[in-house]
Amino acid sequence: MKKFFKLVLVLVMCVCTVFALTACQSNKFKVGLICLHDESSTYDNNFIESMYRALEECGLKKSQLELVTGVPEGNECYEKAVELAATCKVVFADSFGHEDFMIQAAKEKPEVMFCHATGTKAHTEKLDNYFNAFAAIYEGRYLAGVAAGLKLQELLAANPTADPKIGYVAAFPYAEVISGYTSFYLGVRSIVPLATMEVTYTNSWYDFNAEKAAAQKLIDRHCLLISQHADSYGAPEACEAAGVPNVTYNGTTEGKCPNTYVVSSKIDWTPYYVKMIKAAMNGEKVSEKDYTGTIATGSVKLDAPGAKAAVSTTQAKLDEVKAKLQSGELHVFDTSTFTVSTRGNGTTTFYNFNATVDPVTHKVTSYLADVDSDPAYAGDTEAIHDGYFHESEYRSAPYFDLIIDGVVLIDELK
Repeated sequence: MKKFFKLVLVLVMCVCTVFALTACQSNKFKVGLICLHDESSTYDNNFIESMYRALEECGLKKSQLELVTGVPEGNECYEKAVELAATCKVVFADSFGHEDFMIQAAKEKPEVMFCHATGTKAHTEKLDNYFNAFAAIYEGRYLAGVAAGLKLQELLAANPTADPKIGYVAAFPYAEVISGYTSFYLGVRSIVPLATMEVTYTNSWYDFNAEKAAAQKLIDRHCLLISQHADSYGAPEACEAAGVPNVTYNGTTEGKCPNTYVVSSKIDWTPYYVKMIKAAMNGEKVSEKDYTGTIATGSVKLDAPGAKAAVSTTQAKLDEVKAKLQSGELHVFDTSTFTVSTRGNGTTTFYNFNATVDPVTHKVTSYLADVDSDPAYAGDTEAIHDGYFHESEYRSAPYFDLIIDGVVLIDELK
C-alpha cells in the first residue's frame, strides 16, 4: 500500500512539474504587433483592440504583447520585425506598405511566423513562415451601404427635390479602397437606385486635416451623406459640425459624433490572431497562406446603428440582407447590378485594361484580376463567373478596381 501511495505521489509531482513548465513556457511566450500609427487612428486601434481580445482568448496576458506603434512603411518596419523576432514567436504587421519589409524579415528569421494584414504576396513568395490575411469586408461595406441607403431614403422623403448624391472620403486609389467604396455604393443603390456617389482621395491613410477638408468639400458640393475609408476622426467631425449623416469604418464614432453617426463596418481581427497565435504556441505548421475572414467566422462586423441618426428599421433590414449574403442568395458584386462606361469623370470612355465590357449594355463580362501582383498589374485570374465578381477568393486582399457608373471621381473632373 505504501508503495502504491509513493507511486501516486510521484505521478502527481510529475504532472505538477509538467503544468508548471507549461505555465512557465506560456508566460515567456511573446507576440509582436507592428502598427503604422497608434490608438488615435481608428484603423490601428481596431487592430490593437482585436489583439487584446485574442490574447485573452489564448490565455495570455497583455504584458506578453510587444506592441510597436508609429512604424512607417519603410525599412523601419524591417528593423522592428527583426528586433521583435528575437523575443516573439509570431509577429504581425497592419499596413499594406509594410509587406516587403516583413518578407525580408521572414527570410532572415525562418523560425518565427510573420503575419501581414492587407498584403498580396504570401501565395507567390511561398515562404513557410510568411502569411497574408484580410476579410470579406466588402460584405460589411455593402451592409453599411444598406443602412446609408435607408437614411438617404429618409432624407429624400423629407426633401423630394434634393439630388440623391452621397460622398466618400477615400485614402488611395488602390483596389482595397475602390472595392470598399464600390460595395458601399452598391448597398446604397439597393435602396435608392438613382443615388450617385462623389469620391475624393486624400492620398494618405491617416491625415486628420486632409480628411476633414475632404469631407467638407463633399458637404459643400451638397452630398447628403458621407462615408469614408480613412483612419482619423476628421471626416466624422466635419459631418457632426455640419449635421450631415456619416457612415464610418473600423468602429463606431457615436461617442464623439452622436447626432450624425449612422453605422460602422469593421474587420474583427481576433479570429485570425487566435488562429495564428495558437499555431505558434503549439509549434504547428500553417499551410493556409491567405486567410479571408467572413461574417461566419466573426471577422466581418457592423457596430450597432446610431441611436439618433440611423433609421429605426435599420437593424431589421441589416439582419435580412446579412442572411441573404450568408446563404449565397445575394452577391455584392453581381454583374447585373452595375455597368462600366466611364472613368468616373464623365468625359472619357474607360474600361479597365483587365476587363471585357459589352459595348452595348456596358456590363462587365470578364475580368482578369491581378491576383499575383506583378509590377505590370497584368491580369492573371478570371474573377467573374456564375454571374458575379469573386472578390477576395483567390487571395485575401481585394482586387476589384473598376470604377462603375454612378461613381464620380471629383478630383478628375475637368
